[in-house]
Formats: sequence, C-alpha cells, structure tokens
Amino acid sequence: MENVFDVLKERGFIAQATHEDEIRELLGKEKVVFYTGYDPTADSLHVGHFLQAVAMRHLQLAGHTPIVLIGGGTTMIGDPSGRTDMRQMITPETIKENGERFKAQLGRFIDFTADNAIMANNADWLMNLEYIPFLREIGMHFSVNRMLTAECFKSRMEKGLSFLEFNYMIMQAYDFLELNRRHGCVMQLGGDDQWSNIIAGTDLIRRKEGKQAYGMTFNLLTTSDGKKMGKTMAGAVWLDREKTTPYEFFQYWRNIEDASVEKCLALLTFLPMDEVRRLGALEGSEINHAKEVLAYEVTKLVHSKEDADAAMEAARALFTNNNASANAPTTEVELSRLESGIAILEVLKETGLVPSSSEARRLISQGGISVNDIKVESIDFNVTADMLNDGVLMIKKGKKTYHQVKAI
Repeated sequence: MENVFDVLKERGFIAQATHEDEIRELLGKEKVVFYTGYDPTADSLHVGHFLQAVAMRHLQLAGHTPIVLIGGGTTMIGDPSGRTDMRQMITPETIKENGERFKAQLGRFIDFTADNAIMANNADWLMNLEYIPFLREIGMHFSVNRMLTAECFKSRMEKGLSFLEFNYMIMQAYDFLELNRRHGCVMQLGGDDQWSNIIAGTDLIRRKEGKQAYGMTFNLLTTSDGKKMGKTMAGAVWLDREKTTPYEFFQYWRNIEDASVEKCLALLTFLPMDEVRRLGALEGSEINHAKEVLAYEVTKLVHSKEDADAAMEAARALFTNNNASANAPTTEVELSRLESGIAILEVLKETGLVPSSSEARRLISQGGISVNDIKVESIDFNVTADMLNDGVLMIKKGKKTYHQVKAI
C-alpha cells in the first residue's frame, strides 16, 4: 500500500515537516493519531479549511485517526497569524454556535463513526485553567525572545501586538500537550502560517513528557501570483450552502485561472494523479473541460452528487443560452470597473434593459432580473469580475430578453 506521506507530497500538500523522514516512516508502519484545529471565528468553514479537511481524509483513508479540534477556547483570544490587526472579539454564545456548525460541516469529509475520528473542543481544558499554576507549569517553558522572532508575531509588531494575542501560541502548544496526554496524539497538521505555533507544541511535549512529537504544514491555497484563493468580490467562498449556493460554488471553480487547474485538481479532489496530470495538460479551450471536472468533483464533495449534477446542468444551460443569444445586444465594460463591482441598477441602465431606476427596482422586487441565471434579489446586488465566464456575463430580463456584458 502506498505511504500516505508520499500521496500528500505528490499531490502538493506538504510545505514543511519537523522530521520528514521519521514522519514518513511513522505513517507507513503505525496507526497515528493526529489533529487539526479549527477556530470558529465565523458561522461556516471556507475553502481554505476544506483543503485541510481533504488532507485529513487522505490520512484517515490510510488508517490513521484524526482529531478535529474546535477552538472554543482559543477563539476567545484570536489567532494573530497572517493578520495586521486584532481580530474582533466574539461572544462565547456565538463561538459555541459556530463550533456546532463546523462539526456538522466537517462530518461530510471525516468519518466519525465507530471511533474512526475524535471531535474535541479546547474550551474543555482552556476555560478552567488557573492563571498562576498555568504560568508555573507551562509558561516557564516559553522564551519571550524566541516567540518574538516567530512569523505570526513579527507582522504585528509595527501596529502593536496585544498581550491577549501573545498568549495564543502558548494556548495552541498546550492544546497539543493535552491531546497527547488524553488521546496519544503525536502529530499536528495545519496551514503553513501555523508553523511557529506547531513547533511550539512539539517542543512543549518534548519538555513536559520527554516524548517525540511531530508537526507538518500544508501549502496555502493560492493563485499563480501568490494571492489566497477562495475570495470573490462578494466575499469568501463558504461551504455553507446558505452563504454560497452550490451553483455559485461550482461557478467559482469553473472560472478559476488556467494556471491553477492542475494544482486544485491535485489538492481538492481524489482523482488519480495520472488523470490530474492529463487534465492539467489540456490547453486552449480544452482546459475548460478540466475546469468543469474540477468544479463538479469539488461541489460533489462539499455538497452532494445531486447538487453537483444540478450545478453542472445549470452551467451548461447558461452556456447554451449564451450561444443561443449570441446575437443579443452587448455592452462593453472596463474590467477594472467590474473588479471594483458595479451596482445592478447602474448596469441595467447602462445596458438599456430598463428606462429608469424605478423600473429596475420594480423588476428586481418581482424577481425579473437574473445574472448568469442567478436571480437578483436585492437592489444592493453588485455585478463583479468573478461572474465573468470567458470574459462575458449574461443578464436576463424576464424569460426571453438577454443582454451580454463583455469585459474589455
């Protein structure tokens, strides 16, 4: 059986590992208990979290035991990693509600039946800590000088790092120690921005327990120019269907840049790598087939086969409509304007689909305006660049009146 470390490496997951050769050997010969943590700072997971869940699923399929740690306690502090400002404080009630949503969403990818995985919440041990005993037992093992060199803190030094956030690394390291003591967890996984926090945990276990622990980080999901993927002009691409519909989710992956197709197929689907490389090598208009496969597979994983089928059908119907309405009027709009977002009322007037703002408001209130077959439900709707399909988006008034908007 192929070593899961090699699978993760071939598919492009692994960024850094504390002991690469030892981790590979361990994953090849023993059943390993490992964990990934999720701080419930929002009411849904997003596509960055999804990449971590796919990695956990690869490890679980190879016979290892995942611990999904919900950060009910650490969210009370806020992770400073990758941020230039302090996170907004969230109430305990909201954190609890968000955590329940995370559990439900992660259950789609991780098998929690028959002790195949463990769900934990660090609020169970962090919220009841006594400050002085904790400082004496745990705080004494952390060097402030060393902590200040960590990447997660360095980016905050100019604007100011609160003492509250400074504790985050210690809290996360303590999580690893607790999971090691409670469940025999020997490995922590996370995004590459968590490297400093992860090695702090392996070091704490070595100091307190005299045991070897391991850490491994995964590459963040980025575009070819280094920008984080999973963002649109409308906000994050969420896994919650109420926040990002299955069709919108499908369309996001259908419209990604050509250069990212092979990488996303490797990281976000379970297709064999031979097929991933074949699809990734397609060029010209044929790469659209690879994008369709990517969108279908990821939508099927996150939502369901039925949702993926429906989204595929809707996307193809839109393409057919686009072809059928090739003679429809076209309005050219500068791409920079679309990247900033253009109010739907303004677009409707520019295209000449409506004679006035009042008529536009009436049509929208009656459900008579669609953009790419998605009904516009508010006059606050913005038409944005991520809605473009090969440089064009389609606006429909009523059932038969089409108008193309072309980016230039």
